[in-house]
Amino acid sequence: MTEISELTALELRDALRHGEVGAREAAAHFLERIEALNPTLGSFVTVTAEQAMDAAAHADEALAAGHAPGMLHGMPLAYKDLLDVAGVPTGYGTAAFEPAPAQKDSPLVATLSRAGAISLGKTQVPEFGLSCHSENDVAPPARNPLDPTRSAGGSSGGEAAAVAAGMLPFGPGNDGGGSVRIPASACGLIGLKPGLGTIPSDILDGTVDTFGAPRLTVSGPLARTALDAALLMDAMVDPQRDTYLESLGEGAVDALRGLRVGVSTASPFSSAYAIKLSSDAHGALDAGIKSLRARGHHLEEAEIFYDGAYPETFATVWTSGLAAAPIPPGSEAKLGTLARSFRERATAREHRTSVEAAARLTEIAADFRTQWGRYDVVLTPAMAFAPPEIGFYTSQDADTDYMRQCQYTPYTSMVNVSGLPAITVPTFTTAEGLSMGVQMIGRAGSEAMLLALAAQLTRM
Repeated sequence: MTEISELTALELRDALRHGEVGAREAAAHFLERIEALNPTLGSFVTVTAEQAMDAAAHADEALAAGHAPGMLHGMPLAYKDLLDVAGVPTGYGTAAFEPAPAQKDSPLVATLSRAGAISLGKTQVPEFGLSCHSENDVAPPARNPLDPTRSAGGSSGGEAAAVAAGMLPFGPGNDGGGSVRIPASACGLIGLKPGLGTIPSDILDGTVDTFGAPRLTVSGPLARTALDAALLMDAMVDPQRDTYLESLGEGAVDALRGLRVGVSTASPFSSAYAIKLSSDAHGALDAGIKSLRARGHHLEEAEIFYDGAYPETFATVWTSGLAAAPIPPGSEAKLGTLARSFRERATAREHRTSVEAAARLTEIAADFRTQWGRYDVVLTPAMAFAPPEIGFYTSQDADTDYMRQCQYTPYTSMVNVSGLPAITVPTFTTAEGLSMGVQMIGRAGSEAMLLALAAQLTRM
C-alpha cells in the first residue's frame, strides 16, 4: 500500500472524505514523520500532537455520524510561527519577547479550520518574517531537504521544508516580498503568490499600510503539484467552492495555448546591487522557455525598464513598520542583527519620509503593472542562484545580509509591490541535486491561468 505521505494532497483529501483513510491515521502518520525528520531539518518550532489527535478524533466521529465533510476534512497542515493559532504560542522568530499563547486564531487559520484542516504545529521563520531564509536566534534553522547544509528559503522556509520532506501534504504560507515563492523554489515546490485581495482574509485591514503604501503581504499555497496548490487555494479563498480545482479540470490545462510571454532578466534592484545569474539560473530559465514554447505559447524578449529609485524606496517601506513593533523596553538588544538595525533606522526616520516613500512606491507599482501588462505573462528566473548554505546571510553585518538577500531574490518583491499574482515552478535540477525554477507573473485575476501554466511545466 502507498504510504500516506506519498499521496498527493488531493489524493489524501479524497481518501479522507471517502473514509479510506481516517483523520487520526493521517495525523498520526505525519506526526511520526515530523518526529523522525524534524531534528535534522528544523521545520517545526512547535508540534501540537495532542491537540491534533483530539481534532482528528472529532473529525472521524463527525464523518461517521454522517456530517458532510469540509473541503479539507481531516487534512494535516501547519502554520508559520507568524500566525496565531488559539492556545498555541506565537514566537515571531524573535528572542525580544516571550511567546504567549494566542487568544484566538488568525483569520486565515480560522478559515482553514472551518474547512476541516487539522494543525500539527508551527513552522520556523526568520525574525518577524523579514528575510529570505528561515534562521533566527531562538530555534534551529529550517534546512533544505535536498541538502540540509543549505537554506530552505524564507520566510516560509519551515513550511516549505516540511512539505518537501513529506512532513505535511501541503502548506499555507504568506508572501510579503517573496516568502512563498522563495522557499518553494529552494525546496523544489510550486509556490503561488495570489494578487492582493484574492484571499479575503488578507485585506481585512485594507489594501494599504499605515503610511499609504501598497499592502505587500498576501497568503498563498506551497505544494508539490499544481492540483494540490489549487486545492489549498480554493480553501483559502472560499471553502464552499472548487474554483481553482475546476479550472484545472480535464482538458483545460492542455487547451491553454497561444499566450504572449515576455521573458525578462531585468531586476529593479540592479541600480543598487550587482545582480548576477548563475549558470543554473540560466538553465532553469532556458528549460522554462523550451517547455512553454512546446505548449504553443509565443515567447519574446521583454523590454522592461525599472525605476532606479526602487531599491531605496522599497527598503524604506519594508522597514517602516518596525518602528511600531511592540518590543518591550530594554529588549532591543535581544533582536537579531538585521532586525535591530532595521528597527533603529525605522525609529529614527521622520514620519514624512515614510509617507513620501509610500507615495513613490505606489507610483512605481503602477509603472510595473503598465509595463508587464503588455504581455499575458512575464517570465523571469525564480532565483539568481542555488540556495546558499546556512549562515550565508546571518554571518554578515545587516547591510551585507540585506544586499545578499536582494541578490538571491532579485525578482520577487517587485511583484508584491505591484499587487499582481505570480507563481514559481521548478524546471531544473543542478548537478548537486538542488532545485531551480522560473517565476511567471500574471495580470490581475490570473491565478487560475498561472496554476494551469505550472501544471504544463511540471507535466513535461
